[in-house]
Amino acid sequence: MPELAETPIPTHPTRTQRAMSTEENATGSTGSTTRTDGVTGPPTTPCTVVWSQGRPFVLESGPGRPRWMGTDNHGRPRALTREDLRRRGWSYRRAS
Repeated sequence: MPELAETPIPTHPTRTQRAMSTEENATGSTGSTTRTDGVTGPPTTPCTVVWSQGRPFVLESGPGRPRWMGTDNHGRPRALTREDLRRRGWSYRRAS
């Protein structure tokens, strides 16, 4: 019986996410505010950065419900729920 070759385990992530990138996405456009790869809602990993309507939002997890924190057009703090962010549209990349 032939011996099976062992598959190497990658030491780096197979998918790189660049939160502040303005590079083109797979569709050739920059600045999409909605996900097009089948994801229906924002990520749930704490400290993740996403962009919505030209503003960065960071997922904070603490006691109580997780919330997305960012700022409004005047620089004031703004908290969004996961559902609010989904409705507004979001992306891992900043719109240019």
